[in-house]
Amino acid sequence: MIEKKNKLFNWILILSVLTIVYNIIEGLVAISFGIKDETLTLFGFGADSFVETVSAIGVTQMIIRIKKNPQSDKGEFETLALKITAWCFYVLALILTVSAIYNVAEGNQPSSAIAGVVISSISIIAMWVLIRAKISLGTKLNSPAIIADAKCNQICMYMSLILLATTGLWWLWKIPYIDAIGAAGIVYFSIKEGKEAFNKAKGIECGHCDHD
Repeated sequence: MIEKKNKLFNWILILSVLTIVYNIIEGLVAISFGIKDETLTLFGFGADSFVETVSAIGVTQMIIRIKKNPQSDKGEFETLALKITAWCFYVLALILTVSAIYNVAEGNQPSSAIAGVVISSISIIAMWVLIRAKISLGTKLNSPAIIADAKCNQICMYMSLILLATTGLWWLWKIPYIDAIGAAGIVYFSIKEGKEAFNKAKGIECGHCDHD
């Protein structure tokens, strides 16, 4: 029984590491194309991936802690990671808001949207697989913390959907200022995630994680 439980924890650790690696690669690619194609939503999505990397590192530490002692409380490293994540989300929201207002005022529009469509499509599939796998392992380990974290990853999927809708609409019909609207969607979820990261640092579970 103990051996089986250790194997499950090893699998969830592998998924956490994969999440970190994936977010770093996604962030680099998305920001690169966001700057090249002058797509604010894609740039914001890429920046969010790096913030999610900090969060994923904290989650990895949480999993290691739970593996050693399921009844233990949050460590200082986890709490610090959550606070850093929260502030990063708020800073990202501010930068995107200012940039969106500037783009609208100047009439700036994306030069291309193909990269955003491809990146968001890949992200939706990757996030769906990771979420289902984490929930499955968390259920087998009877760990509410791991299951809650997996469900909180749904926000990443929502951002991917916003990016897909925004870049898809621009690609097909060149709808004016749709990029700024998409950036506003990223801002909304960034503020939401920032608030929930602060709540989790205080020991308050995030509300949307309690539902499928």
